[in-house]
Amino acid sequence: MSAHASFDRGHTDDLMSFLAGAPSPYHAVASAAERLEKAGFRQVEETAAWDGETGGKYVLRGGAIIAWYVPGGARPSTPYRIVGAHTDSPNLRVKPIPDTGAHGWRQIAVEIYGGALLNTWLDRDLGVSGRLTLRDGTHRLVAVDRPLLRVPQLAVHLDRSVNTEGLKLDKQRHMTPVWGLGGVEEGALIRFVAEGAGVPAAEVTGWDLMVHSVEPPAYLGRDRELVAGPRMDNLLSVHAGTAALAAVSARPDLPYIPVLAAFDHEENGSQSDTGAEGPLLGNVLERSVFARGGTYEDKARALAGTVCLSSDTGHAVHPNYAERHEPGHHPVPNGGPILKVNVNQRYATDGGGRAVFAAACERAGVPWQTFVSHNAMPCGTTIGPITAARHGIATVDIGVAILSMHSARELCGAQDPQLLARAMTSFLEG
Repeated sequence: MSAHASFDRGHTDDLMSFLAGAPSPYHAVASAAERLEKAGFRQVEETAAWDGETGGKYVLRGGAIIAWYVPGGARPSTPYRIVGAHTDSPNLRVKPIPDTGAHGWRQIAVEIYGGALLNTWLDRDLGVSGRLTLRDGTHRLVAVDRPLLRVPQLAVHLDRSVNTEGLKLDKQRHMTPVWGLGGVEEGALIRFVAEGAGVPAAEVTGWDLMVHSVEPPAYLGRDRELVAGPRMDNLLSVHAGTAALAAVSARPDLPYIPVLAAFDHEENGSQSDTGAEGPLLGNVLERSVFARGGTYEDKARALAGTVCLSSDTGHAVHPNYAERHEPGHHPVPNGGPILKVNVNQRYATDGGGRAVFAAACERAGVPWQTFVSHNAMPCGTTIGPITAARHGIATVDIGVAILSMHSARELCGAQDPQLLARAMTSFLEG
């Protein structure tokens, strides 16, 4: 498919709206749930008894969502088709005691989350988002989506070697944003955020806050064939998976039970109660089997026939650093989703998984590419190997090729999000 071919921009337009409205993992899962509700899904509480009725259901926990659709005629041993993704992105997160400052500047103390490209957060207009926890244990989503903070870079006059020896940033000393002038005012940030959310500051007993770029996503290039925006790694996959699950839920004759599993905390190892290393997905799949009258034997049979597409962004060939890429595998934007392979199991794909993915793309009429890391470069990883090992599920690692991964603002082909969603839909349909 030519990068200049005309295509329906509706899906990409909707992705851009999704990215802009999801500055934190908590907002991302709330937005995904809202879209699924419109497709007829309903939320089930983990603390409630589950029924075996057909239809779409979902569970929310923190920054994670697990959603599934039980078609008519599904047996307790019916296998699942899972699309896996993650909701978190590298960024700067507010410390427990946030108010700080020096030399007449008011600042906000932050901690570095994940493998952020620190320089991309410099001299950028930043807002604050996340959730407040109230005294009664409930949560309130918050988003100050206007220029509020800034991490100012040192002027070149005071760092003459910056363009010859490179920028050197100390995570503790150089990444503290400014947000005003004056002395340190204890409790100021939480009072400000709570007031904006219409919540008495005295009722706020906890918070999970982070900063985000307030610059909206945008089409880029002469022919608008590229998209620049925040948090594509990995809300691009969350959005595509949500769209695919909603689409297949309209089919009455599905041979599998389609599932969306969007986890938090992938960027720091997935080891949490909302991460892929935790028990959330396994608990949901097991409870779904038992709610339909199944046994342990039915669960084992269902998982043995289950396949997961672990979808995360991958590396497009960089025109300025082509030597960093494997010479025989150069994914390009708008070339379709990528199949990610690593024989050391940093990705979970094997030959059988390749066949499943290839068949799904062929049915959907979607082109696809292959990504392998340069042998001299370390390979990243995903939720794929974790899912395969923890649940004994056949797993295939895929995604969309992007540039500027882990930047505050990333870049992808404008056609690729739609192509990924189409491939996912075909996969979930079986």
